[in-house]
Amino acid sequence: MKYCSNCGAELIKKIPLDDDRLRFVCPQCDMIHYQNPNVVVGCLPTAGDKVLLCRRAIEPRLGFWTIPAGFMENGETMLEGALRETREEADAKVSGETLYRLFDIPHINQVYVFYRGELDGGFGIGPESLESRLFLEDEIPWSELAFPIVTDVLTEYFEDRKTSDFPIRVSSPSPLWAKHVGWKPTKHDEQ
Repeated sequence: MKYCSNCGAELIKKIPLDDDRLRFVCPQCDMIHYQNPNVVVGCLPTAGDKVLLCRRAIEPRLGFWTIPAGFMENGETMLEGALRETREEADAKVSGETLYRLFDIPHINQVYVFYRGELDGGFGIGPESLESRLFLEDEIPWSELAFPIVTDVLTEYFEDRKTSDFPIRVSSPSPLWAKHVGWKPTKHDEQ
């Protein structure tokens, strides 16, 4: 942030009174510009024994497979965002959706929320996908998955499916996960 959205003055970084961290503060109108984590929402669509994945048409990880997901928009619930992302990336609808997986990722200021649900009809591709496809467990392109979090969700899903018990899990991956795939946060990711 460089300028105040309230008055246009150049911002400074300081710890406001009764706060404990550096914030962007306007020295002219005293407005504090808070920066908060971005929420990434997605859905793991299933069709019987298969899961629906999308091959990314955008960076980061262009050409790699992922679960339909993206940044939550203002004015929508987490579920609405997950369903929207599923429509946008895989041209798919799901039903019976339930909360499934949460990841706290403080080193890139993000929270990931995944639902799972049964594919309701067909599927296709959206502008952020090169293709989408249903995979059996033994067909998953494990070495071509976009992010370790996708690997975690799929691994847990296939384990949970054996017992038909799908607990909601919460975890915080290590900052080292990004190094495993050579991923570096973009300017958008760090906002």
